[in-house]
Amino acid sequence: MNTYVYGIARGEVPDLGDRLRGIGDPPLPVRALTEGDLSAIVSDCPAELKPRRRDLLAHQQVLSEVGDAHPVLPMRFGSVSTSDDDVRTVLSEHADRYHDQLSRLADRVEYNVKAVHDENAVLHQVLSEEPELRMTAEANRASGGGTYEDRVRFGELVAGAVQAREVRDAQIVEEALTPTAEAVRPGPESGGWFLSLSLLLAKDGADPLLEAVAELEKAHPRLKLRVNGPLPPYSFVDS
Repeated sequence: MNTYVYGIARGEVPDLGDRLRGIGDPPLPVRALTEGDLSAIVSDCPAELKPRRRDLLAHQQVLSEVGDAHPVLPMRFGSVSTSDDDVRTVLSEHADRYHDQLSRLADRVEYNVKAVHDENAVLHQVLSEEPELRMTAEANRASGGGTYEDRVRFGELVAGAVQAREVRDAQIVEEALTPTAEAVRPGPESGGWFLSLSLLLAKDGADPLLEAVAELEKAHPRLKLRVNGPLPPYSFVDS
């Protein structure tokens, strides 16, 4: 059976099987594989591994529980090795790199910020800012709505203007939030959002980020921002 890897910790991790369950249905017991001065937090891997909600939550819970007592380098959901021996081999071969990352990410968390436009607000803005759009809209109204081709052309112009605004607003958001973080990387892609940004913060360092998000939404009513965190710093683990 394959071995599922949740994360890597420094030092020896006490037996986890009596109190912690991981992915799978029924949930599989979690154990630690120690090689040198590193331990991999693992469980057996189900034959069919899919990103079901219960398994995503179990992955997160294992990292949270172990991370309360040990600094953990988190692996993303779906990290699988062919066997326990292969996991130990990887720990041995890449020990220096894992130690460096554990030191760099100690007492650090990740926050993810996603951005989307309020549809009505951004449409109102692009119509007010783009003379060509205004003239086309007025011409269509004057001719009773315009021909089918007129309406298609107008829709294309609006879509192009909104996409251009998304690019500009993504830059506005990133420039405003970057100073609040120790590091910034692109976040996981998510449908419907024009920006996903992952930010690395100290565990107690979220206030400047949250204040910057509130200021952005106040200054730019067309923006809707969603903050998710604190999370293990998945985006800042180098593969």
